[in-house]
Amino acid sequence: MKQFLIAASLAVFAVGAVQAAGGPAPKKTGIEGEGYVWNAEGGEKNEALTLKGDVTKGKEVYEICGACHLPSGAGRPDGTFPQLAGQHSTVLIKQMADIRAGLRDNPTMYPFAATMTDAQDLANVSAYIESLCVPTDHGKYDEADKMLQIAKGRTLYKKECKECHGDNGEGVKDKFYPVIAGQHYKYLLRQMTEIRDGHRRNANPDMVKVISKYTDKDLVAISAYQSSLKMPGSMCK
Repeated sequence: MKQFLIAASLAVFAVGAVQAAGGPAPKKTGIEGEGYVWNAEGGEKNEALTLKGDVTKGKEVYEICGACHLPSGAGRPDGTFPQLAGQHSTVLIKQMADIRAGLRDNPTMYPFAATMTDAQDLANVSAYIESLCVPTDHGKYDEADKMLQIAKGRTLYKKECKECHGDNGEGVKDKFYPVIAGQHYKYLLRQMTEIRDGHRRNANPDMVKVISKYTDKDLVAISAYQSSLKMPGSMCK
């Protein structure tokens, strides 16, 4: 009953937010179109990146985000909403700007992202989220073959994923490579599948090239391993 009430409240708010934003999300050509450039210069993203984020004001902006991603930024273990806490501000700014511009399709989040007034709001909320510790209690692969899947995933991760996402899933802030340590297994699996299958329209072509050869079983193993990663010094105590 509680989940139903939360969902109903979010739906009512989303409708109002869409109306306030002037209609449904825009649609901008992404990786499916010719001439697509990943992380292209310009626009609201670049403006936000030049601004200093105010953590205190960002906390106020984040209150609306906490309805789905929780006040801690932990998201949902079932992967419906990702873990955000500790994510690089560059990654957060890019993803929110892409959603606001219609480059990344996320009809659930768009109404909420659309309520932010300007690039300064993006910088503020991203600075706040980045300041949060990464939760250790998150959704992991927990089937009977857990250790076998993690071992297989480790081999695949070390071979081609580590270069961008790091030994401990810490990513690279100035290259817009996201933190994946502490991320939910089901969210990781869904996003990698969407990237491989061409449904994540703001995807990095370099990652698409790497991930395109992986089977569904490979992605399960990689996600199982990635969701087991922890970043020293950044995880919640």
